[in-house]
Amino acid sequence: MNNLPVDEFVAPTIAWVSLLPIIIVLGGAVVAVLAEALAPVRLRRAMGIGIALVSTMGAASVLALRWIPVAAAPQSLGEYIEDPLTLAAQFILAVLGFFAVLVIADRSEIGDGAFAGQPSDRPGSHEEELTDAKNYQRTEIFSLVLFSLGGMMVFPAANSFIALFVALEVMSLPLYILAATARRRRQLSQEAALKYFLLGAFASGFMLMGSALLYGFSGSLTITQVATAIPSMVNMDWLLFIGVFMVMVGLLFKVGAAPFHAWTPDVYTGAPTPVTGFMAAAVKVAAFAAMLRFYQVVAGALQWELSWVLVGIAALTMLVGTFAGLVQTDIKRMLAYSSIAHAGFILLGVFSLVQGSSGNVLFYLLTYGLATVGAFGVVSLVRRQDSEGAIGAEVTDFTRWSGLGRTNPVVAGAFLVFLLSFAGIPLTAGFIGKFVVFADAFAGGWGYLVGLALACSAVTAFFYFRVVRVLFFEEPTGEVVIVRSEGLSTVAIIVAALGTIVLGLFPAPVLSLLNQVVVLLP
Repeated sequence: MNNLPVDEFVAPTIAWVSLLPIIIVLGGAVVAVLAEALAPVRLRRAMGIGIALVSTMGAASVLALRWIPVAAAPQSLGEYIEDPLTLAAQFILAVLGFFAVLVIADRSEIGDGAFAGQPSDRPGSHEEELTDAKNYQRTEIFSLVLFSLGGMMVFPAANSFIALFVALEVMSLPLYILAATARRRRQLSQEAALKYFLLGAFASGFMLMGSALLYGFSGSLTITQVATAIPSMVNMDWLLFIGVFMVMVGLLFKVGAAPFHAWTPDVYTGAPTPVTGFMAAAVKVAAFAAMLRFYQVVAGALQWELSWVLVGIAALTMLVGTFAGLVQTDIKRMLAYSSIAHAGFILLGVFSLVQGSSGNVLFYLLTYGLATVGAFGVVSLVRRQDSEGAIGAEVTDFTRWSGLGRTNPVVAGAFLVFLLSFAGIPLTAGFIGKFVVFADAFAGGWGYLVGLALACSAVTAFFYFRVVRVLFFEEPTGEVVIVRSEGLSTVAIIVAALGTIVLGLFPAPVLSLLNQVVVLLP
């Protein structure tokens, strides 16, 4: 066996500062696991919440400090690229993760959260009764959230298909577990997790097969090297086209684009409501940021060859999300179809390939993410109340939310702000997000899709205002209430609502920062 002499060994150079935000988040996840295993039971929950909040705040702080040097000199670290796209997407993820942890950690006035005491207990079993009697609560939820968030933060920075796949799995596997941990309607929750896992495995398979075909085309697993090989390769176009399409399928699954959207309504409905908010907001940011890099570096070179496929996917996504959402009465299911429609709108910005489009897509994702975390935070507080005043399970049928805007105007008013932002009403952040993305799509030659998007936006406003009518223009029945809680959700809801209003009134500073977002090309 041939071994290198000791004096010829070259130690690898690791850019620790560039990796520090991810190290903080994943390190926090490991510390949270140790706290769950070693800390006294009475301290575990508080420690888990504290570790998760400190980790997300610490990562966001480091990312803010890295902005100026990276904007001046983006760099490729081999399989990891640190450029403004990476930093902006990671900062948005850290902020959304912070607010999502607040919603996930909150408990109602009767002391119950959204999660089962021990998710491994069989629903209705003696073990579950014993867990409830002892008020036992597992707190590995926080470490799972941090692990998933760490994978999300690697996703937009990945410059190789191996890193992309590993990040996809680190992001997804904790979500499969989290989706199965609902306190109530646990069998529905477990069914949602199983559907998410099986369909997610198909998406991973598509991405792996596409990566293999692109490796066969270029001889490299690095995304930038694939782009470099495109002009010089002949007689292998079929490998390139099929490989690019299959990788895009994996990414389109994660954003919930049609026809790869089938998992979205069932998983959003069955998962614990705070987890649904985290998935709906953060996964979209990570997946669209990764799609921006892959599309602009590789797939954009094939835009004309793939244009009919791209048009079909974007149009179908908008239509499915819009018209399927019209008939929903379950608020979580309605917001699921709303997220599909929004995915179609964001795809227009991804496909536009005009200057500044990446930053505008990230602005849209920021506004959508804030409104989504806040909206699902509100949904988690809407509970059934019996004639004796006892608080029960969540009520997701919004036709029963009569008059909640009159009995609790602050929280319901925040929900109104989120719905207006989803609808793209002026003076909200959602309007600015749609305006800049649609403007980019029009400038990129997708005017007819912009017309369809405007029509779909007008139709989606109808089912948002159905909820507004029930909240504010019907008499309260007393059967459904917005419960008091420890206040963590309320903080997240109010700050998200204020952020939605501020970004709608004063978007220029954030847009000017995001206009510096560039994708490091080979």
